[in-house]
Amino acid sequence: MPMPLWWGHINKRLFNPRAIAGGKWPVLTHVGRGSGTTYRTPLDAHPVDGGYLFVLVYGSRSDWARNVLAAGTARLRVDGSEVALTAPRLVDRAEAFRALPPEVRRPPRLLRITEFLRMDTTAG
Repeated sequence: MPMPLWWGHINKRLFNPRAIAGGKWPVLTHVGRGSGTTYRTPLDAHPVDGGYLFVLVYGSRSDWARNVLAAGTARLRVDGSEVALTAPRLVDRAEAFRALPPEVRRPPRLLRITEFLRMDTTAG
């Protein structure tokens, strides 16, 4: 796992609310897999053919990733508009890098990120 999950818990409580309030980050709205609570998580969202690719900085065991995989859908607020997403799936580094446009900076190898989440856009 690239980043420890305990750091993700700090981000969730301290930095994420500020990032959401700042309005500069794409924000993923998803539903808790056990609680049914709606959550908003600021993320790196990269447009790819037919959808979006998310860098799993904390791996696929992060709460938001597990929520999205369980629900099968989410909504992304990006550039002032909202996009419906479906069909979440984990992809490896090679597939993610093939999908990303060449001008998008790849995560440094030092972070050891090996998992990405890809979702398709839907109508509505």
